[in-house]
Amino acid sequence: MSTARFDDFTTVDWVDDGAKEHQRQQKKQRHASRGIYEASVSWGVVVAVGALIGINTAMISIVTEWLSDLKLGVCRGAWWLNEEFCCWQQEQQHNGSCAQWATWDQLLIGTHAGVVRWAAFVAIGTGVAAACAWLVREYAPMAAGSGLPEIKATLSGYAVHGFLGGWTLAMKSVGLAMAVASGLSIGKEGPAVHMGCCVGNVVSRNFAKYRESAARRREIVSASAAAGVAVAFGAPIGGVLFSLEDLSTRFPRKTLWRSFLCALVATVSLQAMNPFRTGKLVMFQASYDRDWHFFEILFFVIIGVFGGVYGGLCIRLNLRVAALRKRHGATVGAVREVAGLALATTAVAYANQFTRKDMGELLGGLLQECRPASADRLCAPAQAPAVAWALLWATAIRSIGTVIAYGCKVPCGIFVPSMAIGASFGRMLGTLVQIAHRAHPKWSLFAHCAPDTPCITPATYAFLGAAAAMSGVTKVTVAVVVIMYELTGAINFIVPTMLVVMVAKVVGDLFIAGGISEQLMLLNGLPFAEEPDDQPELLGKSVVALMHTDIHALPAGPLPPAQLQAVLDASASAGIRGFPVVDNLHDMRLVGYVSRTSLTAELASLSSPAPTTRVMLGGSLTPSDFSDDTAFDVYSTSVVSLAHIVNASPVTVRPRTSAETAADIFRKLGPRIILVTSEDAGQLVGLLTHKDLLKYVRSSHSIDA
Repeated sequence: MSTARFDDFTTVDWVDDGAKEHQRQQKKQRHASRGIYEASVSWGVVVAVGALIGINTAMISIVTEWLSDLKLGVCRGAWWLNEEFCCWQQEQQHNGSCAQWATWDQLLIGTHAGVVRWAAFVAIGTGVAAACAWLVREYAPMAAGSGLPEIKATLSGYAVHGFLGGWTLAMKSVGLAMAVASGLSIGKEGPAVHMGCCVGNVVSRNFAKYRESAARRREIVSASAAAGVAVAFGAPIGGVLFSLEDLSTRFPRKTLWRSFLCALVATVSLQAMNPFRTGKLVMFQASYDRDWHFFEILFFVIIGVFGGVYGGLCIRLNLRVAALRKRHGATVGAVREVAGLALATTAVAYANQFTRKDMGELLGGLLQECRPASADRLCAPAQAPAVAWALLWATAIRSIGTVIAYGCKVPCGIFVPSMAIGASFGRMLGTLVQIAHRAHPKWSLFAHCAPDTPCITPATYAFLGAAAAMSGVTKVTVAVVVIMYELTGAINFIVPTMLVVMVAKVVGDLFIAGGISEQLMLLNGLPFAEEPDDQPELLGKSVVALMHTDIHALPAGPLPPAQLQAVLDASASAGIRGFPVVDNLHDMRLVGYVSRTSLTAELASLSSPAPTTRVMLGGSLTPSDFSDDTAFDVYSTSVVSLAHIVNASPVTVRPRTSAETAADIFRKLGPRIILVTSEDAGQLVGLLTHKDLLKYVRSSHSIDA
């Protein structure tokens, strides 16, 4: 387990932040009109964030569809239209297209040539992917990846500058459309959460109540994450549950309500934009008229086992790929790596009709129930064996592509690729069961099937496979069930969905504990506030074994301002963000704790202090305090008290306090630092930060492994 990126993140002190918020609330109570204004700002920001997330998602969907179809051809006379809109209300040809839509072989050589179509597909896909990687590398490196591990770290109390900024949002939006359309085996649902959180941060930071309060910012980021999932899957309730189950470490009722409203507004905005002109929020919404039979539970369990095996293997193999990328990424180069991946993926994917399609479009086809007289190859009984083989190959190709591509230096997600892989396997299994039923309708296994009516519905197997694979790779259960229900409205399939998700979770945990986001956090050294149950390394340890004894303390005073400023300047490079205040540097009796930010601001407010000016950080003055001060003059010395910026009751423990108790304090109270005082005299003997605790846990785990 790595701690490499711990220093990139700043720990939020929730205790200090809560105290400042309490002071702000007291001021608000004295002005009733201000309370009404702040309440309206809170709800107004949530509504604005939700609307912008929905609009941004709709625009990305439109651009993605156009770029994806551009690999296959272009609309004559209206190059800005994708194939569906180009052929809107046009007479359909035998290949499902129209005369207005021209493939690249028709445009370039005027006749049909599969090699030309394949070459154009590969060249455009590779070029778009390489351009995306270059843009991300040059303008917003933090836009690469899914962003979910960093979001989890942010919501657990760690912040990194620029990760939720406006430039990251812009590059993530542009890059995501390009990366998904290029044909790489990646999805846009994970990055949609990152973009949602960026929108929430960019909008909220324009208001003082969010700018000055980390707890308020966490509230709006949680709500934005829920809205991001909601628009990604067209599932507002599932988005709220996903934010609660997988992303947030603290989710009070107020956050729940605001997340619900934000997700609702985002989905309504997306519905109003109607990017696919079908009335659907996402391309793969479906509905089912048929019910399931009890004997199909056997096949549902097989689907669940596949989801767990896929999830466990995908996580393990992707971690190996990520480790290789960390070691050799600088040698290969991000742009060359992405271009090579796109070249290989598009070259192989073109040969299979199920891998050639955009994954959203593929899911839409696999999840659709066959209707009478349907011309779809998936619904043709004579084509069933060939379809099953094609789906098996599609499952293998997508699995390999997803394992390698996820984590490359472009915006990329793993939700929809996993759903597509699970849906391909599920549809294949359903097709095989359907073939068996058609060949042997009298088998005892099919005794409950009504005669002369369809008994097996392969689309429902695809639906359950999608749920199993997504749960297997994320280890999310409740939210996945609700998301799948909102996608289909199939209330009669809730029990089978719960079954496959539970089986996938149990089987996946046999391979590796935790979802892919948690594992990438550990691999990449991101801080995260784990539960105490996940920290057996702390058992039997006391605080004295973990604490720092090299303490940068400040005496309560009196001190010349220049001396204090010198201490601040000297400690800046060490990343020290606060100082314990003691009565004197000899006795080291704890007086309180002062943050660097507050002390710097107060010293800056002292305009041109006189040489005899002295600063007190606490306590009361006695003549002995000035016995060593040659500049002291009882008539001319002016004493400035800064006791109001000193926290006189910081969180303290004794050296023999158990490390598990310290971990519980960090998790429940949220201080950035715990001061350690002696058992009797209150003497400061050490300090412990949350990062120190996590570094010890991870280093111990690495040694044990």
